[in-house]
Amino acid sequence: MRVTIYSTTTCPYCKMLKDYLISKNVSFTEKLVDQDDLVRNEMATESGGFLGVPFTVVTKDDNTKETIIGFDKGKIDSII
Repeated sequence: MRVTIYSTTTCPYCKMLKDYLISKNVSFTEKLVDQDDLVRNEMATESGGFLGVPFTVVTKDDNTKETIIGFDKGKIDSII
């Protein structure tokens, strides 16, 4: 399982999400959309045009993807 978080440097919900995943021992890759136009475009493609953060993509071992908009503990727990 791979977890990718699209975030910004100033987003408090992004920090809460990252802290929550760390507390669950879930490793993740963070991509900062406010510092890289290519990453912002990648997020727009993954999300179908949604540009709010945090936006999380969980790629499962069978390469299926689940997406999570915002800091949604319930959805995070059901996926991981």
